[in-house]
Amino acid sequence: MRPFSYARPGSTADAVSQFRDGAAYLAGGTNLVDLMRLGVTAPDHVIDVTRAVSSQVDERESGGLTIGAGVRNSDLASHPLVRERYPMLARALLSGASGQVRNAATVGGNLLQRTRCPYFQDVTMPCNKRSPGSGCQATAPGADTAHLAVLGHSTCCAATHPSDMAVALTALNARVRVASPAGDDHAGAHVSTANPDGTRVIEMPGLHRLPGGIPERDTTLRPGELVTEVELPPPPGGRQAYRKVRERASFAFALVSVAALLDVGPGGRVRDCRIALGGVAHMPWRAHTAERVVLGAPPSAAAFAAAAEAELRYARPLPGNEYKVTLARNLITDVLGELLP
Repeated sequence: MRPFSYARPGSTADAVSQFRDGAAYLAGGTNLVDLMRLGVTAPDHVIDVTRAVSSQVDERESGGLTIGAGVRNSDLASHPLVRERYPMLARALLSGASGQVRNAATVGGNLLQRTRCPYFQDVTMPCNKRSPGSGCQATAPGADTAHLAVLGHSTCCAATHPSDMAVALTALNARVRVASPAGDDHAGAHVSTANPDGTRVIEMPGLHRLPGGIPERDTTLRPGELVTEVELPPPPGGRQAYRKVRERASFAFALVSVAALLDVGPGGRVRDCRIALGGVAHMPWRAHTAERVVLGAPPSAAAFAAAAEAELRYARPLPGNEYKVTLARNLITDVLGELLP
């Protein structure tokens, strides 16, 4: 590990003002510190933001919530309003990592955690995400592809996003507020609201991005931008669920996960359906195609199966991870079926 300087600013403004090329923000450290130990990243300046962002969960007048980026995952999972109004989020948080890690990990850091692709974490292997232009070992013949993407990947990168929490937030139409360094005009960004105080709000989906030709960019954040809070809209109607399929019962990343919401109206037709997938793409994958198939239709196993088939029709599995397409198809169908009133 190469030497680095360390700062612990007491405000968001101070934190973003200290950012420079080669710097990194530190929150719970459950991802950044691991990557530094492996030699995957080597910042020369570490900015500890634990005192610079809120660690509170506040109820909004609308019935939604404002969640500070410094809230610990375990605290958010056990918060009474989260458990009551957004049970898929509570379940997703409890599905992640271990109790010890959840006690340290923060909401902001969880959103921005980097992939667990074995070739990204192995500095002896070529990886366009870690070293742009070096190649992608994951797409080479004979690669270990079991945990890699089947949707939205490119020849430059087939890694998947590891967060469970982000999948639920994507299904819940969350919004992420970020603070920008002075002089950032937000040009070209995925902005829903830009504010005079130097903050902007990014809709989910919209924070994360597919790899394309620049897989080193995980998100639409600009250099130096700092996640300060997550805003949840008023709780939706209907029933919610989060299901994660993994290789062991604890501390394992999703092979495939599904966050789903189903609301059936008095007329016996679906009036709201939200589906997001984890473990299948470079970002939490909002299943808009499947949702459109279900919306307005009478709910049934056949309708749910048709929706899953439509969403996965254009999946492009790699040799060795074809099982993920079948798994995702079955998981969507089963989870929606469990949400029937």
